[in-house]
Amino acid sequence: MSLFRKKSVEHMIAASAQNAGLKKALGALDLTFLGVGAIIGTGIFVLTGTGAVQAGPALMVSFLIAALACGFAALAYAEFASTIPVAGSIYTYSYATLGELAAWIIGWDLMLEYGLATSAVSVGWSGYLQSLLSGFGVSLPVVLTAAPGALPGHETWFNLPAFLVMMAITALLSLGVRESARINNIMVAIKVIVVLLVIGVGVFHVTPANWHPFMPNGWNGVFGAAAVMFFAFIGFDSVSSAAEEVKNPKRDLPIGIIASLGVCAVLYVAVAAVVTGIVPSAQFANISHPVSYALQVVGEKWVAGFIDLGAVLGMLTVILVMAYGQTRVIFAMSRDGLLPARLSRVHPKFATPFFTTWLVGIFFGLIGALVPLNVLAELINIGTLAAFSMVSIAVLVLRKTHPELPRAFRCPGVPVVPVLAVASCLFLMVNLQAVTWVAFVVWLLIGMVIYFGYSRRHSKLAK
Repeated sequence: MSLFRKKSVEHMIAASAQNAGLKKALGALDLTFLGVGAIIGTGIFVLTGTGAVQAGPALMVSFLIAALACGFAALAYAEFASTIPVAGSIYTYSYATLGELAAWIIGWDLMLEYGLATSAVSVGWSGYLQSLLSGFGVSLPVVLTAAPGALPGHETWFNLPAFLVMMAITALLSLGVRESARINNIMVAIKVIVVLLVIGVGVFHVTPANWHPFMPNGWNGVFGAAAVMFFAFIGFDSVSSAAEEVKNPKRDLPIGIIASLGVCAVLYVAVAAVVTGIVPSAQFANISHPVSYALQVVGEKWVAGFIDLGAVLGMLTVILVMAYGQTRVIFAMSRDGLLPARLSRVHPKFATPFFTTWLVGIFFGLIGALVPLNVLAELINIGTLAAFSMVSIAVLVLRKTHPELPRAFRCPGVPVVPVLAVASCLFLMVNLQAVTWVAFVVWLLIGMVIYFGYSRRHSKLAK
């Protein structure tokens, strides 16, 4: 039964009211920008082309399906975040409702999701930066532009831009959340303007004939694209990781989670409509910069240049928010004794988990620099879908075990909405490739070895 021991919800709420050394500096607007910063990035700027080839113009429907699955889970996240405003996101919620083993599994899962997301986006950022620099006649030595074996026919040793951007973001995060939020807000504003520019200029070049046939690969293509496009919405959940650094978490966390997801869903569907209306979907095959490519095709090269710049800035904010979320999950797990205590120490000057921030920054920076990450989007997706399913189940459990608990925000339509969230997430997981499932199971098995070898005995709840 020790595998299912739970943390006291009342104790967690009381503990969250005390200052754990983290600075309370974020408001609702900061959280919304944090969510938008995490969401708009590689998904819209890179994976749109892949989705268009798979779903055709029905990519718009794929985005809506992915957004719907995220929306159900977002409502569950909003209830938990406002009720138990503690660092650790779904890891913490699972610990209070489903028990220690479930919490460990989901925490281990989140470490993979956030960490590999930063690695993957750093590689995408490197590609866009090199494309941007080439426009000015600047190029890096080929051996320093990609991971070993990533460029067929070329000898490559190390993705230097990917590693350097990870180090820059790590340095920023280690200095303080307020400083990180200010820079994030500026970059998010710029990239939202760039996305609006794509829509505003591109709509005048749309040819409705390009939307026919609307669904060239049938519903299988639409669902398959939705499973991949889900990656484009990952990030709103990281807002809940900021719970202990929010001035008014009961009010601001639900606003940040729901508002960021809603804004991005509208922008994504509009961008999908424009780019598939400008260029026939099949032409996006093997195009790594589909959004700027669409504008280049119709001669709007000045806009395409701004899009490349927006992509570079957009990916920076994704790395920033994902790395932030990962360090806060590790911080919470360490504070509970499931990971070494050193990982939850807060820097006396900067009020951040300084050591943890640099540890994960260097580790996943090296992964981005040395490992070709061609199946990374799907691997990240399966971890996130599992987390979203878990938080939806946890809402149902908490409603049953603590019906009297004050809730600043209540997930509507319980139990229907959480059940729909689980069903939609499982449906998208089924549409992922078999190799993704194998990698996911291997990661979970490694986590089980660590849990039974270290975490179970060092758990503070056990003591």
